[in-house]
Amino acid sequence: MCSGWLASVRFCSSALLRWTRDLRLSFNDGVQIVPMTAAYAAQITTWRYPAPYDCYDMTDADPAFLARLGSGFFALTDETGLIGFRSFGLDGQVPGGSYDDTALDTGGGLRPDLTGKGKGRQAIQTGLDFGRQQFAPQAFRVTIATFNIRAQRVVGALGFRNIGSFRASADGRSYEMLIRPEPAP
Repeated sequence: MCSGWLASVRFCSSALLRWTRDLRLSFNDGVQIVPMTAAYAAQITTWRYPAPYDCYDMTDADPAFLARLGSGFFALTDETGLIGFRSFGLDGQVPGGSYDDTALDTGGGLRPDLTGKGKGRQAIQTGLDFGRQQFAPQAFRVTIATFNIRAQRVVGALGFRNIGSFRASADGRSYEMLIRPEPAP
């Protein structure tokens, strides 16, 4: 998701998407996952994170793409408004990693003022609940910058296990790939 991840942003397969613009699902203490709007996307592209997390800034992202039906991006909201986003599909892959179709890649972010305050687990769990309901994957996969121990701890507590590391082809940054199998229906 850090430098180089944006180059891999592509449309999720339309076959994966089984939702409409009217979708609004609540999970985990009032956090909702809703379709990405142009206004939400524009806000996300202004977010700035402190170093070393600034590699997660989405300043080069095209808000129109993020808001496009089928982009794989969804907004996370609560009673205060936009708190983050989740993505599903190829966007969660970092060029340089070895990916296959045995898991659904997922990624996301929190509004910068909410990071490091214990909200990551709820945000990720909301995304996983939504992803399970909408896409029914056999497994979820996340790719996290190796330095981001905070995020690795959160996904580890949610049942992800490390399956390897690699260096991004764009900038040589080290990443960890983690997977979480889903129980059979």
